[in-house]
This record gives sequence, C-alpha cells and structure tokens, in this order.
Amino acid sequence: MTDPVRMPQEVVANAMLDLVLTVPSSSQKAVAQPATHARKIARTAARKASLISGSLALPPGLLGWLTVLPELFGVWKVQAQMVSDIASVYGKRGTLNREKMLYCLFKHVSAQLLRDIAVRVGERVIIRETSLKFLQTVVQKLGAQVTTAVIGKSASRFVPLLGAMGVSAYAYFDTLQVAKNAVDLFESAVIIDAPATASPRSDP
Repeated sequence: MTDPVRMPQEVVANAMLDLVLTVPSSSQKAVAQPATHARKIARTAARKASLISGSLALPPGLLGWLTVLPELFGVWKVQAQMVSDIASVYGKRGTLNREKMLYCLFKHVSAQLLRDIAVRVGERVIIRETSLKFLQTVVQKLGAQVTTAVIGKSASRFVPLLGAMGVSAYAYFDTLQVAKNAVDLFESAVIIDAPATASPRSDP
C-alpha cells in the first residue's frame, strides 16, 4: 500500500530537483549598484509570490488542500527567477549553477542539510560541486522537511480568508529571505571546491 505522506515528499523533492537543475534565463544586466536593484527585484518577486499563495489558499476545505503543491511550486519558480535576476545584476549569472541555486533557495530552510554543499568561512562561501546522485540525496531530505512544514502550515486553509492572509504573508517574507541568501552569496568571495581530481578555483 502506498504511503500517502511519502508520495507528497517524493513529488516535492522531484520539483526541487527540477528547479535547481534548470537555471532560468534573465533579462537583467550587470549594474553599478547591484544591491539597490536587487532590493527592487526582491520586492517585486515577493509581491508576486504573495499573490500566488494568497490566491491559491482561498478555496476552503478539501479544495484548499489540492492547491497546496501548485502554490508551493509556483512560489519556488518565482523565487528561482528572482535568484537568476539578482545574479545577473551582480554580473554573476554565468556562474549560477545548481549548487548555488539550491543554496539560495533553501539555505534558510536547513543550513545543516546544505553544509556539504555550501559553507561560509569568514568572508568567503565555499561551494562544493556535487554529483547528481549526491544532490538527489540532499534534495530528498530537504523534500521531507519541507513537506512536514507544509502539512502543518496548510491546516490554516480551513479558515479561508485568515488562512489566505497567513500564507500570503509567509510567501512574501520567505521570498525576501531567499533574496537575502542570494545577495549574501553574490556579494561574497565564492570558492568553488571542485572534485578531488581538480584544484579549487574562485568565481570570476
């Protein structure tokens, strides 16, 4: 018999993996004051994520439960585009790989789970390149953690208007936190810890 909890975990983990393996393109250009532009990008993305969450949280009861995953995935897509845009204004779009995307999107969810992929050492962030299999293992663990949090948060959907306001606010501030992760990364000196057969290198 299929475990009803495990199924959403797998769906969430697969969505996470797809998200970080496909870095969105960006129409943004490198600018002289990237922090100012990054704040504007973050606020715009936060409002969009908030609107997605608030709208999909409005249906009451069972219908509300059916919108949980579309809401989550919709917000993540907005956040991934935001990370790509912020990387672009810092002139770092070309160095944005799957490990950095995972770090930006989910560092605030569980820095502990990401410690084998990215770690801050003083003013530097060391990013370790990983195999797809290792990345899948990390994402599976993140997916389980996110699913548990989402199930708890989704109980508010049974209070339609109040619930919609709550998840809308959560998406707004969660998106700002992702933006903070991105700005922190792109303003830092990043060291790419390549596989053991190669020497560590720095981002340009």
